[in-house]
Amino acid sequence: MQTLLDFWPDLEKATLETLLMVGVTMVLALLIGTPVGLLLYLTGPGGLRRSRLMHGLVAYAVNVLRSFPFIILLVVLIPLTRLLVGTSIGPKAAAVSLSVAAIPFFARLVEQSLRDVPKGVIDAALAFGASTRQILWQVLIPEAMPALLSSLTVTAVSFIAYSAVAGAIGAGGLGDLAIRYGYYRFETGVMVWCVLLMFVLVQAVQVAGGWLARRVDKR
Repeated sequence: MQTLLDFWPDLEKATLETLLMVGVTMVLALLIGTPVGLLLYLTGPGGLRRSRLMHGLVAYAVNVLRSFPFIILLVVLIPLTRLLVGTSIGPKAAAVSLSVAAIPFFARLVEQSLRDVPKGVIDAALAFGASTRQILWQVLIPEAMPALLSSLTVTAVSFIAYSAVAGAIGAGGLGDLAIRYGYYRFETGVMVWCVLLMFVLVQAVQVAGGWLARRVDKR
């Protein structure tokens, strides 16, 4: 088996590309997926601002995007990717498709996290005359924060794996390196190191996310 030093430059570049793809994806999932999840919760059954029309439209859009197998979504979004970043290959292009997949994925997890907040807590806030905004920012989100952080961790772990799938169509990253060397060139050592690095990334995210969730859990 080859040693790590034999292909360290390629491995380092691939790792940075994976971190870029997943990092951009998680930022956009957080910035866009969180409001979408809040909207799903607020307008849904039992929500503070129930609206069948709004909830139905947003839920339909989320469900449509989530129904696409990721490898097909990568192909479907090629025109949009070229429009936004000027290319359909490489980590920047893959980040577009990853983000489009991650936003509805995380939005549903946000909605579920908010629904898990005990209804008695919300009723107590309403009894004290709290507004929707106050309930949202001072009750719901603080109470759901451990679950929200766990949801963010689940999303990050899932999309580290998705970034490897994106490597199958030239997205770069560890998945692309493993395919090019391990599959096409039969250099098993490279594939092994790529798998090990993916494992380390996943474990690091899982441990960090679990630690943060425990730190903010007041129960």
